[in-house]
Amino acid sequence: MATPQLELIDLLRALDPQAPLAERHLWLMQLLGWVRGSGNDPEAAVVRVRTLLDAAELRSDWVTLWHQWWTEFLTEVDATPLLADLGFAPRSAFFAELADRLRRKLIPPTPETTDLRELYPLLFPTEFDARWLRALDQPTLERLRRVLFADESNQGAQAYALRTLLNAMAYAVIQISAVGQSGEVRTRMAVEVQRERPFAQLPILFEDLRQAVLDHGRTSAPALVAIGQLREQLDACRAAASTVYAHLEEHGISVHIEFQLRQLRQRIIRVKALLLCLETDEPALATAQLLSHLVRVQNDSSSVRVLVRSSTQLLAAKVTERNAETGAHYITHSLREYLQMLGAAAGGGAVMAITTCSKLLIMALGLSAFWGGVAAGLNYAISFVIIMLLGWTVATKQPAMTAPTMAAKLKQLDSPQAHEDFVTEVVHLLRSQVVAIVGNVALVLLVAWALAWAFQALGWGALVDDAHARRILDEHHMLGRTIPFAIVTGGLLFASSIIAGWVENWFVLHRLDSVIAYHPRSARWLGVERARRWGRYWGQHVSSWTANVSLGLLLGMVPPIVSFFGVPVEVRHVTLVSGQIAVAAQYLGAAVWQQPALWWAAGGIAITGFLDVAVSFYLAFRLALAAQNVTGVDRRRLYAAMGWRLLRKPWTFVLPVAIQPVAPVDTRDDAPPARPGTPG
Repeated sequence: MATPQLELIDLLRALDPQAPLAERHLWLMQLLGWVRGSGNDPEAAVVRVRTLLDAAELRSDWVTLWHQWWTEFLTEVDATPLLADLGFAPRSAFFAELADRLRRKLIPPTPETTDLRELYPLLFPTEFDARWLRALDQPTLERLRRVLFADESNQGAQAYALRTLLNAMAYAVIQISAVGQSGEVRTRMAVEVQRERPFAQLPILFEDLRQAVLDHGRTSAPALVAIGQLREQLDACRAAASTVYAHLEEHGISVHIEFQLRQLRQRIIRVKALLLCLETDEPALATAQLLSHLVRVQNDSSSVRVLVRSSTQLLAAKVTERNAETGAHYITHSLREYLQMLGAAAGGGAVMAITTCSKLLIMALGLSAFWGGVAAGLNYAISFVIIMLLGWTVATKQPAMTAPTMAAKLKQLDSPQAHEDFVTEVVHLLRSQVVAIVGNVALVLLVAWALAWAFQALGWGALVDDAHARRILDEHHMLGRTIPFAIVTGGLLFASSIIAGWVENWFVLHRLDSVIAYHPRSARWLGVERARRWGRYWGQHVSSWTANVSLGLLLGMVPPIVSFFGVPVEVRHVTLVSGQIAVAAQYLGAAVWQQPALWWAAGGIAITGFLDVAVSFYLAFRLALAAQNVTGVDRRRLYAAMGWRLLRKPWTFVLPVAIQPVAPVDTRDDAPPARPGTPG
């Protein structure tokens, strides 16, 4: 096996300044691959750079060939897109950017290119490249400049670098100014900022800087003054852009505008980094640091995972930052509220019993899978809307709707007591879930059994036959397919809250409540007073309507659509499961109480209720964490505080007892030990 020294000698011999463009770039890729080595130790890569310099110093003929190669490189390759555009998405739409990143993964760039932005991921493909570039010390960098760049070549390289820096800054400044002066961003800024017009002044100040550098040199006094003025103007632009967020929070979040603002901030940071390279007294070190930074930017800009994570945070912000009161009425804090929740859940259970019987009648019609799903979805949606209008509740819808409330509690997690307050809110939520499920299931069982008996007593026939009744008990066995189907249903419950949050934000963003209330056409059709009442009503309740209708359609339509692709999926909602089991038990008579299938199905009710609530709550909780960017340390503190509460006072998770303050658990690594006699 060849040693690193022999590999280096072979690489040096292969240098050919007259080779075609692609072969010259392939040679550079191989040389950087040799420097990278095993890709584990940055210091080892730095040692290899020094070895390369040692070999070059001993071979003056190779240095001459290298100078010719470098001259060809500077002549043909454009580095401006690398400095100006690397890391910035050309499209602001999520799916378009996702498709572009997938395309880049499936179709890698070719080394036969004059665009250094396309060549860069081939030269520095891993995060390790950023580490060894940053590890290069000043003496090694100065030696690299002295050995590989002769005086004549160095002057050409300096002119190339200066021209590239100025061109890259020009492109970036134009982009910043264009975004800042676009109608959708400018009109959302604070009024005083709009009068100051900071983005309009930015290109003018940059042109002053460009002229000062070309006339007097990059380190001259006029150039340094111009750099300072441009940097101050960039800060003013960034401050102006930050005022847009207040408008978004009040009038609805636009992912497109948020994306543009993030790109704008990153471009401002990029221009500041280029300014540092322009004014530094150590250009070699500044160049190495900039190249290291660009490697990390390149990895992030090509990562599908980073894109999905970033877009998830945007979505979390959109849902959770609208109004933390959306799910607050689902959480009980007193005995009176606890009993009110029990009554509301009982009413919801009675309606869901009727829904279950309607579902069985729809199944008896023998519709095709698609139209059966449509009918079932409308059946569910109508029932959920009736429950909402009557002020009743369905337990499993609650956790997914409380994400804004949970996020509001996560905003101030700066002390152990704050973690305890959050756990207290979780306890209130969970015991509200318990009483709501009990109310739902109890009334569903009673009313569904009574309706099945009434159908037979009135001579209308049975809702199920013997085979169907026994199949219902078998299909809801707690150890069968109930678990995966209940998990899927929990995901659908959460998805409905996401849809509701998105629609509410869209409604507010486009001011549809004002359109309904004041547009002449609305006033002409509805009358002035009624139009304004409708505008107020839909502004307050569009989220609730969307959540209920979307949940019903998801429960009805997802199973037939997914089954079309050969994946069997069924809905396992605890109220529907309870109602079907009650109908089956009524048909089979008293003898069914002695059959194990009934009790296994009863266990299926328990596991379905638990998974419906747990999955939707878990997803809502993770959404709240993502929205507030809670770190891993904060999450560990939350879990520790919750476990401590469960260990000390488990009954508070179920019963409506007053929750006394619990000594907060400080799980910090540097927390002082508890004094004797104090809670630890």
